[in-house]
Amino acid sequence: MTTPTDRSYAKTHEWVKIEGDEATVGITAHAQEALGDITFIEPPKIGTAVKAGGPCGVIESVKAASDLYAPVSGQVLSVNDALESAPEKVNSDPYGEGWIFRLSKVNAADAASLMSADAYDAFVKSEP
Repeated sequence: MTTPTDRSYAKTHEWVKIEGDEATVGITAHAQEALGDITFIEPPKIGTAVKAGGPCGVIESVKAASDLYAPVSGQVLSVNDALESAPEKVNSDPYGEGWIFRLSKVNAADAASLMSADAYDAFVKSEP
């Protein structure tokens, strides 16, 4: 799967697509492949303030449970309710229907520390 170039990437394997002062967040194709079949997602609660780099939810798969991290600071505006009954959307479409949550009041300066698609691909290849 090609890494989309219209978003930024964290070393914790989340992506963020910033549009104005709002952002959509999900996990990367690499992350969902490493986790295997996603069985449950606990997104952050709507209205919660999240901090860039901080844990904000949990994602579980047949292999493991992992924390979700906020790639940028902001306030949780909405969550993808479809994942409650169909968490596998993260596996089948991690950059589209598998988005996990949306933020408002985004601190766009946080994105400066994130990676481009090319940098993220290089990072993934360099991981042990």
